[in-house]
Amino acid sequence: MSTPSVQVETRGAIALVTLNRPDSANTLNLEMAMDLLAAALACARDSAVRAVVLTGAGRNFCFGGDLRAMASRERGIDDYIRELTTYLHSAIAHFARMDAPVIAAVNGTAAGAGVGLMAMADLALCASNSKFNLAYTAAGLTPDAGTSFLLPRIVGARRAMELLVMNRTLLAADALSWGLVNEVVAEEQLLGRALEIADQLAKGASRAFGATKRLLASSLGAFESQMVLESEAIARHAVGAEGAEGIGAFLAKRKPQFPGKSS
Repeated sequence: MSTPSVQVETRGAIALVTLNRPDSANTLNLEMAMDLLAAALACARDSAVRAVVLTGAGRNFCFGGDLRAMASRERGIDDYIRELTTYLHSAIAHFARMDAPVIAAVNGTAAGAGVGLMAMADLALCASNSKFNLAYTAAGLTPDAGTSFLLPRIVGARRAMELLVMNRTLLAADALSWGLVNEVVAEEQLLGRALEIADQLAKGASRAFGATKRLLASSLGAFESQMVLESEAIARHAVGAEGAEGIGAFLAKRKPQFPGKSS
């Protein structure tokens, strides 16, 4: 039996959800998106789960979408991305609206959709060596995983645009000062600290927490609608000239040469 790409381990009232493709830096392919939705549903439906910790196996949290898996499809890459993001965005919506508070424990690098998974959490911690990079436009693509919706609300519109267009890499200290994370801890203390916070929350008023989460989610208005727009935009750009060049350059580890407007 193959190892699931997302593992769920219950520790008392805490569910530890681990992105589990460490050899691929936990990049998101269709299987992982489906497994992540299954994990979100399992946590939401289990009344014994009163807090969730989300982290990544190995050295990194999540490098975003698996561009190699996308590029390996000879045709239908846009439909593949639509299907992948449908599962991914549904998982994010369920995590955002479930009773249990979700704590992201960001180890190593979070890039692309990995930043979205961190941003959708109710609280976020990172290791002192963590880095954050959106990376979408560097590959000729557009944001997904709710990043175009959540980031302006977390760090402000100007800083969100800087992250999305300039592809600035934020170190842990910057992420803390920008409000992207709540706390920075030593790498070896990250998971323990996240579980400590989860344990504290698990002993609290879970129904009140859930109602509060849904009030905040409602205040976000068209979050799910925005993620539908994200799915369509990234699927469209993946089959365009910029997306083809950006993905090809990323996989070849070279600087992309994006075509001009006339191309």
